[in-house]
Amino acid sequence: MLKLSPEADPMGAAIKAFHTKKKVERLRVLSSLFDEDEIPVSHLFRSIEEMPLLEQKALHIAKGRILDIGAGAGCHSLALQEMGKEVEAIDISELAVEVMQERGVKHVRVADLLDGQWSRQYDTLLLLMNGTGLAGRLRQLDNFLLRLKHLLAPQGQILLDSSDLRFIFENEEGNIDLAEGQDYYGEVDFQMKYGKIIGRPFHWLYLDFPTLQAAATRINLCAELIEENEEHAYLARLTHQL
Repeated sequence: MLKLSPEADPMGAAIKAFHTKKKVERLRVLSSLFDEDEIPVSHLFRSIEEMPLLEQKALHIAKGRILDIGAGAGCHSLALQEMGKEVEAIDISELAVEVMQERGVKHVRVADLLDGQWSRQYDTLLLLMNGTGLAGRLRQLDNFLLRLKHLLAPQGQILLDSSDLRFIFENEEGNIDLAEGQDYYGEVDFQMKYGKIIGRPFHWLYLDFPTLQAAATRINLCAELIEENEEHAYLARLTHQL
């Protein structure tokens, strides 16, 4: 099972520091494609009223036994609990899980989505804050969705959001200018730093909806566009084909 130990987990360290001290250093995000950025750690602790409308929509339509995948500081799980919904939160970060426990998430554990030791199925699989990113690369997307499908109850739903980055790479002629070594414009490499803690580089996948829909069809899932906004972000629902 993949899990992040505290000494190699910059985001987990930032979450822990904010939870205990309310004062944190910069959580820096590095990429070969973009300028250095940072994640406001308070963003990971927001209430449902502070969340983007796409996330609010996902929480309201989540139903049954819910699995919150990559739950971070637990803001989505806590909101679902407040609604009276049944939710289990997982994350590969030991520090994040510790914080979620302290914040009152009732069912939370360190777990890897890709670990083969899963016996339960869920009515809603929830992957928010660019849930398609966990696939890593476009060539890994089908296998990633197959893993989700394996965990999905017969009448269940996968709720995930993403952003279409085409507007960043599109030239005046409407063509896509890919960076060297980039196979698809939504493939981004990242590395996080928090103080002296440096995380390992990782791949993250931003996905346009037609590409998601085509991948879902290949493995006999239906993809439905629930909502999209003016910032090129969208919320999608995947279900078993009838």
